[in-house]
Amino acid sequence: MALPVLTLYTRAGCHLCELAEAHLTALEFRYTPVDVDSDPALRARHGDDVPVLAQGERVLARGVLGRQRLSTLKLILLRETPST
Repeated sequence: MALPVLTLYTRAGCHLCELAEAHLTALEFRYTPVDVDSDPALRARHGDDVPVLAQGERVLARGVLGRQRLSTLKLILLRETPST
């Protein structure tokens, strides 16, 4: 079962964003990082509230994305993913 590809909204120089990326990579999440400052609409939507992990329009988590929190989220996503 493969995890869905998620979106990680980040900002350059954000320590929490860097930690989130490191944990996502270590836990083998599939994600696309998006810099919120690259798009005025994203900047307006998220402001300083990064990192934000999303699946489409669904916000899964924001703020401190520690390893334990992401491990729990991974289990939830795996349960939600239909088997083929």
